[in-house]
Amino acid sequence: MSESGDIVRLTCLPCGQANRVPVAKLGAGPKCAKCAVPLAAGDVTAFDARIHDKATRMDGLRVIVDYWAPWCGPCRMMAPEFSKAAGALRGEARFAKINTEQFPQISQSLQIWSIPLLILYDGGGEVARLSGARPAADIEGFVRQHK
Repeated sequence: MSESGDIVRLTCLPCGQANRVPVAKLGAGPKCAKCAVPLAAGDVTAFDARIHDKATRMDGLRVIVDYWAPWCGPCRMMAPEFSKAAGALRGEARFAKINTEQFPQISQSLQIWSIPLLILYDGGGEVARLSGARPAADIEGFVRQHK
């Protein structure tokens, strides 16, 4: 989880700023040095392809990404469950989503053939995938299983 013992690097998911945060402060609501948005608030943040690539390759805290599209019924059904899981795993993982219709290059580079798809990243790489709409408990179990 940490990059140098007790400091973790977190990319601000809205603005892309790299932040160095003491691990002990993760539960205290650290904020981005540039835009002051909470960095580990237990919510879901939509991001673009540039920030997706930066966060999934560089962050010191696990990132789970929901690959979805607005026309996808199961994706829309799962969104509230994904948000519940984000709240339950606050400080353990960061939750984000990316619209595969808006950023098709992401789908192509990751070989995503069906959505919704969750991919868990840790240490700069993909750890595991979970496909299909899932309840919050399944999402939480998936993240905790891959510590």
